[in-house]
Amino acid sequence: MNQPTEPKADTSGVRRHNLSLVLRTVHEAGETTRAAVAARVGLTRPAVSSLVEQLLELGFLVESGKTFSGQAGRPGTVLKPAGTGPAGLGVEINVDYVTVCVVDLTGADRVRRTERLDNRTAGPGEVLARAARIAADALGAADGHGLAPAGAGLALPGLVSGGTVRQAPNLGWHEVDAEALFAAALTSLRPETAGLAVTSDNEANMAALAELRFGALGDLRTFVHLTGEIGVGGAIVVHGELLRGAHGFAGEAGHLVVDADGPRCRCGSRGCLEQYAGQTALLRAAGSPDVDDLTERAAAADPRALAALTEAGRMLGRALSGVVNLLDPEAVVLGGIYPRLLPWLAPAVSEELSARVVSGLWPPDAGRLRPASTTTDASRGAASLVLHDILTDPLAYARPS
Repeated sequence: MNQPTEPKADTSGVRRHNLSLVLRTVHEAGETTRAAVAARVGLTRPAVSSLVEQLLELGFLVESGKTFSGQAGRPGTVLKPAGTGPAGLGVEINVDYVTVCVVDLTGADRVRRTERLDNRTAGPGEVLARAARIAADALGAADGHGLAPAGAGLALPGLVSGGTVRQAPNLGWHEVDAEALFAAALTSLRPETAGLAVTSDNEANMAALAELRFGALGDLRTFVHLTGEIGVGGAIVVHGELLRGAHGFAGEAGHLVVDADGPRCRCGSRGCLEQYAGQTALLRAAGSPDVDDLTERAAAADPRALAALTEAGRMLGRALSGVVNLLDPEAVVLGGIYPRLLPWLAPAVSEELSARVVSGLWPPDAGRLRPASTTTDASRGAASLVLHDILTDPLAYARPS
């Protein structure tokens, strides 16, 4: 009887995987050598050299011209990700602004555009067309840097699933096919983007990804991220991965009820956190026209401003204590407007957490309440989704020779 033959290894698939492995290793290191990559990934030096040469030829890596002699043998030429070629386009659409950025393979934010817009006064199609116009302008600037979009990520303020905004209470959106509308509008302005892959997610998730990948968290990989804007967005990261829930809607901390008899929220409930700690509610309580004014008045010890910030901090702490008791994160990271206001928010937040976290692991000086990095936002997190795809399969994004 004939013995079954062993299936042959898919060598092309193995090489594709190894190209990704080498590119990701260089990306994570920032600068490194072939020998260091070989030691890190467990491949032979000749194998790594062959993979590096292909990545150099395809334009994903460059040689910096520097040498490194920290290991035995002759000095190695330093490799780093290319600052030209495929890039990630990140677009954040929020209630009162649109931000667009173009991020290269090094993770650097090369082009950035922000426009203050009241997106509540326009329909979804018009808002997404505005975002496409700003994106087209940013891509025009990116052309001058030798960067071409490999994909686009949309950060949207609501419940997002399958490319559709299921509900965005602060914008009044319901069942909006955001990816398709944005792609069509961008293609009409820049026909060369036809077929560009577009992905989308909740803006709080994107902000948390930006903090994880570009922030100053060090080895911290399990945290809760709250973003203060017109509303309050939340995201949960566990062991370096977003916790999405069964339907992709996990993390909606802004709609945790902190006072069952509180004011009506746009989501239909009462007493949601954003009715106390969202930007609109906080400015109204303080009697301030904007965050700059609120910050100035708080610094001058204005009683009404301080009272509003204390109440917002108390409600933030009340909501967060439940989240901390449930999830046991290493830290809580506050983004959006909160880092600027943290000197006045933090005392009340910490007092509530210290009193309500049952583990007793949240003393006031624990250092577990942190401001988000100033270099991270949801648009950059959205662009990082594209970078992740490039690093996972660089051959899929290789430009034709």
